[in-house]
Amino acid sequence: MNRKIRKAVFPVAGFGTRFLPATKAMPKELLPIVNKPLIQYAAEEAIAAGIDTLIFVTGRNKRAIEDHFDANHELETILRAKGKEAQAKMVRNILPAHVDCIFVRQSEALGLGHAVHCAKKAVGDEPFTVLLADDYYSISDSNPTADLVKAYQDSGISQISAMTVNGPDITKYGVIIPGLNPGSVTGLVEKPAEDQAPSNLASVGRYVLHPEIFDILGELGPGKAGEIQLADALDKLSQINRVRSVQLRCKRFDCGSTDGYIEAINYEHGRRKQLAQN
Repeated sequence: MNRKIRKAVFPVAGFGTRFLPATKAMPKELLPIVNKPLIQYAAEEAIAAGIDTLIFVTGRNKRAIEDHFDANHELETILRAKGKEAQAKMVRNILPAHVDCIFVRQSEALGLGHAVHCAKKAVGDEPFTVLLADDYYSISDSNPTADLVKAYQDSGISQISAMTVNGPDITKYGVIIPGLNPGSVTGLVEKPAEDQAPSNLASVGRYVLHPEIFDILGELGPGKAGEIQLADALDKLSQINRVRSVQLRCKRFDCGSTDGYIEAINYEHGRRKQLAQN
């Protein structure tokens, strides 16, 4: 099978209840880190890893995401009329010209695994990446999607980002059951109790997946929280040695929480100030 990876899936149908009332009418993925929304950082990460097709799995009240990545000629005209050429170029160049966007509707929020499965027709029989826009990654340190793409191209099997998490926070993640060799994965447990976690290696929101995952997702029933869990599908794949992990090498902030979101803003603001001073 061709190991070139061109497509990225962004599951963006969630409600963002932890940020209500801000997310009552605005998608959580458009929450800004300084002056750029979370979803744009994720899109730029994918594009920097060689992706040229962005597939957004959306739900109700997510039209604003499509608008963000679409052209806005009226706004460009107004900005140019006011002599704001730099801002007009910024609006026009949200995405490079060679990058295409596809929007797929998830009619019912049935879990991350279901959202990924909704992208099956758009992905086709190709390997693909999945990026969760709940997180902010500082790709100036290292691009996690690019690391996963390289690992997939070397091996031809699904890859997941792994991060060391100690203490009670491990209960928030899918947790890797590691094999004997570095990077090997023999299982994945979704959000275990702290005393039942098989390791301190958490699977975080970056994946490169072989299309065989779609067959497994299509046969899965509800798992944790009554949802179709991507972790359960990866657990099945890992039991036949079809999953490996790549250690995260950059800073990650959980922007699904208010503390993580504020930390991400402070970090990005400080990074930009430092660059301006150098």
